[in-house]
Amino acid sequence: MFNNISSKKLSLGTFFCLYIAQMVPLTFLVTALQVIMREGQYSLATIGMLNLVRVPWTIKFLWSPFIDRHCVTVRDYKRTIIITELIYAVALLATGLLNVRSEIMLVIILVFISMLASATQDIAVDALAILSFKKHDHSLLNSMQTMGAFGGAVIGGGVLLILLKIYGWNIVVPCLALFVCMLFIPLIFNSHIKIENEKPRERAKWTDIFNFFARKEIWSQIGFLLLYYMGIVGILSMYRPYLVDKGYDMKEIGFLAGVAGTIASFVMAFSGVLIRRIGIYKARIIIAVLVILSPIYFLAMTFIDFNMTAFVIGIIFIQICHGLAIVVLYTTAMQCVRPGREGTDFTIQVVINHVSGLLITVLAGTVAHLFDYRGLYIAETVVAIVSLIYVLLVFRKEK
Repeated sequence: MFNNISSKKLSLGTFFCLYIAQMVPLTFLVTALQVIMREGQYSLATIGMLNLVRVPWTIKFLWSPFIDRHCVTVRDYKRTIIITELIYAVALLATGLLNVRSEIMLVIILVFISMLASATQDIAVDALAILSFKKHDHSLLNSMQTMGAFGGAVIGGGVLLILLKIYGWNIVVPCLALFVCMLFIPLIFNSHIKIENEKPRERAKWTDIFNFFARKEIWSQIGFLLLYYMGIVGILSMYRPYLVDKGYDMKEIGFLAGVAGTIASFVMAFSGVLIRRIGIYKARIIIAVLVILSPIYFLAMTFIDFNMTAFVIGIIFIQICHGLAIVVLYTTAMQCVRPGREGTDFTIQVVINHVSGLLITVLAGTVAHLFDYRGLYIAETVVAIVSLIYVLLVFRKEK
């Protein structure tokens, strides 16, 4: 019994490291490039377009059945994860050797390649995680994934941004590549990971991507994935350029936005127990209401003189909402996977959410450019209200 508990903790720690390895570079690169481009007088619309480097994460469902089909054993999954992680690290190392200000386009291309590798790694990690734990332990995996995402954001969007100001691009980014390599070492030496379901199961086919949408009951979940926390995504993507406009430098932004705000989201990763207690229906409604309050708060601040304390409170509140919403979204996504297609179905749902988030972040830059930040906050308020109405109407049968 003791050995089972210890091996479970070791495996959870292994997956936590893998999720951290994905998110630290992703968060750091996008955040740092946003600040560098704004300091270089790029327009808000152009900075918003930077989010297109996340495209591999939005189309990874296209090759997710390939991973499900060809990764049969734990050894197969480990090999796939390690190879993609090494490609990820090499792309990061090459990025760190460039002059980020004079070779910005080449930097963005290499960042895109690194995102392609990390997106593929994510498919394999999610599938192995689901298969190597029993169903009643999947909530623990959900917590590890969420904590890894926001823990990575704290390091990538906060700590490393501060170090970037001190040591520079050509030291921090190569060290980041080494950091990524170190985080798959636990996977190499963890011999406790085993696939729980040893029964023969049908392997995923590429057509399963389309079959996922053939189920009538899945469409309410798709609408939920598209709308749920889109009322805060645009603000999350644009408040760092806003702080640059207010005269704050990279080091200050790294602490205020990357550390203080994201720690709040990290703490909310533990909310799975509370959500399970009150039920998913009530959790959807409560968090949807909190999401509405976020853009309203930022909108109210546009009618008064800028106050950093009030703005930091807003950052912490919106990050709390983000953390809570992510836990609810991933929990519902796990409830909608088909046996034998866990990796494919979970990936499709995450991609749907990423697509809507990508569209919002790209549009957010354009809206802020055309209508100022106040116009962005008004638009986000409308989206958040639509999301709450959707939850109330579509999921009332879950009461």
